Amino acid sequence: MFVITYQKIFLTLSAVFVAVGLGFIVAFGLTPGIDFTGGSALGLSFADVRPETTVLKERADNVGFSDALIQTVGDKGISVKTRDLTDAERAYLIAALTDDGREVATQESFTTIGPSVGSELKRKAILSIVLVLISIICFVAYAFRKVSTPVSSWKYGLAVIIALAHDIIIPAGVFALLGHLIGAEVDTLFVVALLTTLALSVSDTIVVFDRVRENLPLMKGASFSSVVGESLSQTFARSINTSLVVLVMVVALALFGPSSTRLFATVLAIGMFFGTYSSIFLASPLLVLMAGKGK
Repeated sequence: MFVITYQKIFLTLSAVFVAVGLGFIVAFGLTPGIDFTGGSALGLSFADVRPETTVLKERADNVGFSDALIQTVGDKGISVKTRDLTDAERAYLIAALTDDGREVATQESFTTIGPSVGSELKRKAILSIVLVLISIICFVAYAFRKVSTPVSSWKYGLAVIIALAHDIIIPAGVFALLGHLIGAEVDTLFVVALLTTLALSVSDTIVVFDRVRENLPLMKGASFSSVVGESLSQTFARSINTSLVVLVMVVALALFGPSSTRLFATVLAIGMFFGTYSSIFLASPLLVLMAGKGK
């Protein structure tokens, strides 16, 4: 299998992807949304033509709401996320966005999240990711408990965790870049996208590793790299086709779906792409590398 033949190239590419992702995170950081910091979310629907986002942003800036994040929703709606608003400030902001009432707009929703609630959501989001990673480690350790030659069972788990770290860092890095360029904020949908990415990625990786486990007794005398290469050949089409079908739908959602879920779909699409990449081009070569030369 060419993946094993050129494993150094694919491992190097993965290292470059991760380094770039970490670079974006360090340089720009991840901007938390009101889900984690607290604040207000206002939904408006214009009766006639909706003003351009740049115009709405300028109106908000002119009345002291420079921190407001304005996104379009559907054909005539907008979502405004800003600091915690009082009733008077909300009315003032709506008046500003509708050009002092000269444009007709209906308030569709208004939600306020306190700082304590946002802090609790942040803690639970981090905890959920950690618990998922621990659960995956435990599952892999149990599933491959009887595999010890030529690679110890715990190394299968290590390869999975390295691949999952790869799958989290890269979309997080892209999101940090988007936050710098267009003001994208990390919210609960971002966490859901990462968790979904982890689930899909580990599923593909386990399929390959399970085939390696099945082929080890069937290919006695063959080198471990040959066993892994054959296992990849047997599962390659399945992994690509399955991921491609889902990826097409997610990309369509990112391009043509509502703006409220566009960033979520974008993160999920990036995570799925690199998750599929890691299950084939990273996790398996790592196993061969861990086996050492001559295996």
